Amino acid sequence: MRLDQRANDQLRPIDIIMDYQKHAGGSCLIACGNTRVICAANVEEGVPPFLEGKGQGWVTAEYGMLPGSTPGRKRRDGLKQDGRGVEIQRLIGRSLRTVVDMQALGAYTVRVDCDVLDADGGTRTASITGAWCALHALFAKMVARGQLSAIPLKGQLAAVSCGLVDQEPRLDLCYQEDSHAQADVNIVMTSEPAIVEIQGTGEQRAFSRTELQELLNLAEKGIQELFVQQRRAVEEKV
Repeated sequence: MRLDQRANDQLRPIDIIMDYQKHAGGSCLIACGNTRVICAANVEEGVPPFLEGKGQGWVTAEYGMLPGSTPGRKRRDGLKQDGRGVEIQRLIGRSLRTVVDMQALGAYTVRVDCDVLDADGGTRTASITGAWCALHALFAKMVARGQLSAIPLKGQLAAVSCGLVDQEPRLDLCYQEDSHAQADVNIVMTSEPAIVEIQGTGEQRAFSRTELQELLNLAEKGIQELFVQQRRAVEEKV
C-alpha cells in the first residue's frame, strides 16, 4: 500500500480555487495533496523585440518556491536564479504556448507566475495544471473588456508525475515516493490528447520501454481526470 493508502492509478485529492489573488488578471490556488501553488496570469501591451511587427502575442512563465515551502527555509533567488527553477519555468512557458493561439492573442505579452506555497512532490506538474486555469481566467476577462473577441486557447493543458516505486508503476508521486523512486517521469499533455513533453529519468536503475508505456498510460488516465477538474473550476467561475 502507498503511504496515503491510494491505489497506484489514483491521483492525490485535487482542489482548484479560482480568483485567489485579488489584483492578478487571472489566478488560482491549486492543491494536489499537500502540494500547493499560486498561479497568476497578467497581461501587458506589446511583445518582445523578436516578435514586433509579426501580429502575434507571447506567453511566458516564472516559477519559484517560497521560503517556507519546504522543510528548512528555502532561500530566495538572488541575482543568480536557481538552475532548477529556471528549467521548470521554461517548461511551464513552452507548455502553455502549445495551447495558445498566438495570432488570436495579438500584440500582448502574458506572464504567468507560479509560486509554490507548500512542496510535497509534483510542483512543476501542479504549476502547469494551475497555470492553464489562471490563463483561461485572464483571457475571459480580456474578452469581457473587449480586448479579445474570443478566448485564444486551442485546448486544455495539464501535467502529472508518475514513477516506479518499489518496482511498481505509480501515479502522482508525493515527495517521499519521489525521493526513493526507481524511475521518475513527468508528462505534459493537451486535451487532443497529445503529448507536449516527457521528462523521464532512471533514478536507481534503467527502465524498459514496457515500463515507460505503463507510466504513460497511468499519466494519461490522471491527466484526463485533471481536465475534468480544470473545466469544473473555470465553468464555476464563469
